[in-house]
Amino acid sequence: MTIMMDRRLLLQAGVFGLAALATPGVAQLLGARGFTHGVASGEPSARSVLLWTRHVGSGDSRLRCEMASDVAFTTVVAGGDVVASAQHDHCAKLTVDGLVPDRWYYYRFVTPDGAISDIGRTRTLPDGDTPRFGIGLFSCSNMPFGWFNAYGHAAQRSDLDLMVHVGDYIYEYGPGIYPTKDVAGRSVLPANEMVTLADYRLRHASYRADPDLRRLHQSFPMLGQWDDHELTNDAWKDGAENHQPATEGDWAMRKAVAERVYREWMPVSDKRYDSYQIGSLATLFRPETRITARDRQLDLDEAIAGRGDLAKALADFRDGPWSAKDRTVMGAQQEAWLHAGLQQSVRSGTRWQILAQQIVIGTIRAPETFDSWTADGASPQVRRAMMGMVAAARAGLPFNMDAWDGYPAARERLLNAAQAADSNLVVLSGDSHNAWGNNLTNDGRAVGVEYAGHAVTSPGFETYLPAVAPKDFAKALWQANPGLAYADTSRRGYVSLQLTPDRVRGEWHYVDTILTRSTAGVVSDGLDVRWGDRCFSA
Repeated sequence: MTIMMDRRLLLQAGVFGLAALATPGVAQLLGARGFTHGVASGEPSARSVLLWTRHVGSGDSRLRCEMASDVAFTTVVAGGDVVASAQHDHCAKLTVDGLVPDRWYYYRFVTPDGAISDIGRTRTLPDGDTPRFGIGLFSCSNMPFGWFNAYGHAAQRSDLDLMVHVGDYIYEYGPGIYPTKDVAGRSVLPANEMVTLADYRLRHASYRADPDLRRLHQSFPMLGQWDDHELTNDAWKDGAENHQPATEGDWAMRKAVAERVYREWMPVSDKRYDSYQIGSLATLFRPETRITARDRQLDLDEAIAGRGDLAKALADFRDGPWSAKDRTVMGAQQEAWLHAGLQQSVRSGTRWQILAQQIVIGTIRAPETFDSWTADGASPQVRRAMMGMVAAARAGLPFNMDAWDGYPAARERLLNAAQAADSNLVVLSGDSHNAWGNNLTNDGRAVGVEYAGHAVTSPGFETYLPAVAPKDFAKALWQANPGLAYADTSRRGYVSLQLTPDRVRGEWHYVDTILTRSTAGVVSDGLDVRWGDRCFSA
């Protein structure tokens, strides 16, 4: 990219502030001209796909998009015109229709003066009988914690067809917060928590400059869905844990800004939730579980504060607020859409119903051994948290109120609907930073399975209990949670799935390091589910 300090950049000082322009790297990102961040594609159907690029000129840039069946572009088969508008941070998106199902395509953008973007590769979804399909699953990619080696590894694969990112694609924090010290070469901009329109745009620009993320977008279509950190930590419909109205303004405004910038910078449509048909093989549902209708997360500390009898306080909390039937993650309208979609998918003869969403749906309670582990080098803060988790587990409560575990009535409604539809449910999730494989049951019967992905870089339990061997941790979790079929709380990476009519094979891939850029040394564990079993194979 060409770096130019021009009048446009100086005018942006009014938005970012002159101090921001003095921060190393800001001038380079704001001053980049031409095609600045490669290309991307997303939300494919059998006959269409959405394409994205960013082009910075002296004003709005009119671009021509070309699609071809070969990388040399000997025959352009589709395309269209699109404007990279300054109003949308010079990002451009268009949906190209009239394509052939189950086909790989190459695409590029061209300016009127002949400048050409990177060449991207994308594909349409299959239609009709489908013998196999490969999916990559990602979540929780906090750049200052390390390198995106998971993206780099997946981008090299030839057996995947679609990438799914279920959230925490970016993180909002300023320096020294999370992490307390950045890995060398992985600092992001702006050098403060993202709150304003300019902040969110600059943070997306920082992440999208990463070479491995750029290559992943260039090589595969993606389904993207935000979780909380694209806005701010533990967001819900009317607020967030990490939003302070007194100093950071109105929540509705911040939420709108975050959603706007996500839509500008990501290859996504304006639909908050949608479904995608993968031939006869699967219907993939992409719900929104964070800000559309989610009730505020319950706080166990608040529930028991000032209560002398801890056991009674926990029992009252369990039988009262936690069990409330009206608490929701998705809201009534979205629940009705999903429940009807499950029924329609099964009636049409589709083999698998895949729910690609943000948060862990399986039940996970703390093992009793947390009590003894807190003495093994844990900080006082971690020790208090672990003791609280054990007390909650003894009362029949989970430890993560931000997951579906914090909304048991809403989860029961979802599993009831899957069961009533006779679906073969496969849930994909992220958010927790750790790898989980859960057998999902309802009323004593198997409903489906969950492949919960570990983080691309964000830390898991190993950070808080470094003296506990990961295998011992996993064993204790298995013993405390009958539905838990797999757990790894110590490594980073991604998940891939191979779908066939009779079986889904899911594998957790673990990178060797995130401290340096490398795709060497990746190892994997996996679980299968056979069609009709609705639980992992032994």
